Amino acid sequence: MENNDVINYNVAIMRKFISICLIYAFLLVNIMPVFAETYQGHAEKTDERQIEHSELFTGAVDVIDQKDVIKMTVSQVIDGNLSIEGDEFFAEVVSDVSGDSGIVLPKGTLAHGIIREQSEAKRLGRNGYVSLEFDYLVTPDGREIPIQGKMSTRMHPVVEAGKIVATDIGYTAAGGAVGGLMALNLFGIEAAIASHGYTVMGGAAVGGTVGLGMSLWRKGKDVLISPGDEIRVKLATKMTLPVYKDTAFKQHEIFYPGLKINITNIVHEKDPFGDANTMTLTLSISNLTNITISGMDLALVNDYNKIFSPSIFGDTNIMFKQIKPGERVAGRISFNVDNLNRSFWLTLYDRRNKKTLTKISLDNAYKKVPEKIKKKNDKLKKKKNYFKEDPFEV
Repeated sequence: MENNDVINYNVAIMRKFISICLIYAFLLVNIMPVFAETYQGHAEKTDERQIEHSELFTGAVDVIDQKDVIKMTVSQVIDGNLSIEGDEFFAEVVSDVSGDSGIVLPKGTLAHGIIREQSEAKRLGRNGYVSLEFDYLVTPDGREIPIQGKMSTRMHPVVEAGKIVATDIGYTAAGGAVGGLMALNLFGIEAAIASHGYTVMGGAAVGGTVGLGMSLWRKGKDVLISPGDEIRVKLATKMTLPVYKDTAFKQHEIFYPGLKINITNIVHEKDPFGDANTMTLTLSISNLTNITISGMDLALVNDYNKIFSPSIFGDTNIMFKQIKPGERVAGRISFNVDNLNRSFWLTLYDRRNKKTLTKISLDNAYKKVPEKIKKKNDKLKKKKNYFKEDPFEV
């Protein structure tokens, strides 16, 4: 019996061993390939991201220094009277920021900001101000970048005091001049001679007192920053960023077979009323189609799909031209727009059905505009101050 028990025990052990081997073989054949396929798929996904990354960036990095300034425009009105400290807002980068190796912050990058300080205008000619701080950027490719940036409309106290004193002296001097003239007109030149000029001096003293009162009563200007106004944000620290390829954010365009429209220059100008809202484009047009096109069929369309027709207040060289099949022309055409900082497309419509034939990006064309022209455009767009205009101010 003992021998039989030993044999039965050994057989049971052998069966368990064979069962374990069979289970292990089953797992090896059926389960492990699944893990292998899953791992392979994950690697493939990473490769796709690397390919996408390589399409956007050159592989180099560059530095934005503290002395560099980022030009932005706010997305909402910031009013020194109505805005509250702590309010959040967004701004948008209005022109590419480049380092030595290329673009590091493309146009269209969003910036998150907070109103850190604000003050309304006060008596004694003290202007209102707002101070803004920025904490992070969101690039068009979805990256969130922490920053430390700031912008303020507040003048240095010494500079502001100097301007207030100069203005008050102007008020007092003007008051004195007016008082002297009033005395001269009231008492006449004979009285002035007989009194050795005391009547004129007395009138000037009274006028000066009135002028001083005006200067003490005078209130400063309130701050108003509106969408389209360009603000200049200075970074508090250096930033190291990857460099984008020139083609990374190239705007989509539409071309019509046989029709070639080339934008060779883009100039920002003021309209006859002094407002900086005019874009004048220099174009060369080659019409090798079977249709006749006109300058009146051209329009500018912004990224909000708002349409702007050619302006009679600017250059109308191409505006009234009829370009027949086989003809080539060159000239300029102007458009009045609501915001020079937005993205625009020069669009040609088919006058018969109003369908879009050609759509050319001004952002793409602007990259080829001479730097000298870009600097002039920047000076025109730069706002010297952000104060509300007084409708009764002379």
